[in-house]
Amino acid sequence: MNEQRSLGRATLGALGVVYGDIGTSPLYALKGATTIAGGGAAGSGTLPGVLSLIFWSMFIVITLKYIVLILRSDNAGEGGILSLLALVQQKLGTSSAWALRFGALAALGTALFYCDGMITPAISVLSAVEGLEVLNPEFESMVLPITLTIIVALFVLQKRGTARVGGLFGPIMVLWFVTLGALGIIMIARRPEVLAALFPGYALAMLAQHPAVALAILGAVFLVLTGGEALYADMGHFGKRPVRLAWFALVWPGLLLNYFGQGALMLESPGVEIPFFGLASASALPFLVLLATAATVIASQATISGAFSLTRQAVQLDLLPRVLILQTSPDERGQVYVPAVNRVLFLAVVSFVLVFGSSDALMAAYGAAVIGTMMITT
Repeated sequence: MNEQRSLGRATLGALGVVYGDIGTSPLYALKGATTIAGGGAAGSGTLPGVLSLIFWSMFIVITLKYIVLILRSDNAGEGGILSLLALVQQKLGTSSAWALRFGALAALGTALFYCDGMITPAISVLSAVEGLEVLNPEFESMVLPITLTIIVALFVLQKRGTARVGGLFGPIMVLWFVTLGALGIIMIARRPEVLAALFPGYALAMLAQHPAVALAILGAVFLVLTGGEALYADMGHFGKRPVRLAWFALVWPGLLLNYFGQGALMLESPGVEIPFFGLASASALPFLVLLATAATVIASQATISGAFSLTRQAVQLDLLPRVLILQTSPDERGQVYVPAVNRVLFLAVVSFVLVFGSSDALMAAYGAAVIGTMMITT
C-alpha cells in the first residue's frame, strides 16, 4: 500500500470494488433461504431461524474468518487462494507430496472463483433489473435486454483500471449501504421483536425442525457470504486497513440492518414477493431500483477485479500460460487488467444470462461455487 495515499481515499475505493459483491446479497439471499425453508410465516420459527443463521454466519465467516484472520495471510500484499498457495510453498517447497496436493486444491479453488466471477454479474444484475417487474409487470420483457446492456458497459469499463473504477463506484456504494441501513431501521422500528433472532438458538432449532432440507437452507444462507472470497482476492488492490475499516464502519452495519428490516417486513406482510423492494414506499421504489442496478454493476466489479489478480498470481505460479497483463496504476502494484480474462468472463456472463434467464435459476450454481471456494481457503 502506498503510504502517501490517504486512508479515506483508499477506503472509498475499497467500497467501490471490494464490497460490491457481498453488498448486493440482500437483493436475493433472505428471500431464497426462507423459500427453501418453507416460507417466512411469523409463527413457524422459519424466519427467525434464517435471520439467526444469517447473523451468525456473517459474524463467524466474514468478520472473524476473513476480516480478522484470513486478511493476515497475504503474500507481499496480495490476497486470494493462490497467495495462500505461495505461502504454503515457502514452507513446504514445491516438490513434496503435500505441496503437490495443496497445489491441486489451489487450482480447483481458483477455478471455482472464476465460476464465481462468471455467475456474480449475471445473478446480481438480473436480480436488480427484475425490480422493474415490481414497478410494472409489463416490464418483464425488458429485463433481459437491459441486463445485457448493463453487462456490456461493465466489461467495456474494465480497461480503465481498478483505481478509476473504484473512485467512480465508491460514492455510489456509500449511498447504497446508507440506504440499506436506513430502510432496515425504519422497518425494525415498526417490528422490533425481529431482533430476537440474534439469539443463536433460533438457528439451531430451525435446522433441527427441517433436517431434510437443512443443507439446502445452509446453502441458501451462504448467499449472504458471497463476497468473502472476493474481498480477500481484492485485498492487494487497496490494502488490509481500508478493507477492514470499510467493513466495520459501514458495510456490516448496513447489511445487518437491512436483513433484519426485511425480516420485520415479512413478519408484518408474510405474502410479500420481493422483501427487499417491499421496504421502499411506492414513491421511492424507482429510485431504489435504479440504485440497486448501479450497486449490482459494482458487485460484479469485485469478482472481476479478483479474477484479474488471481490470473496474474496463477501465471507467476505456472498454473496458467502467460497472458498479457497490464498494470493500471503507477502507485498500486495489485491493480491490473487482463484483456483475455475480461473477454472470457464477458462471454460466460452473457451465456449465463441467456441460458438461465432469472436470478432464482442461478442461485444453486452460485451457492455451490461460493461454498467450494470458501472450503478450500479454510
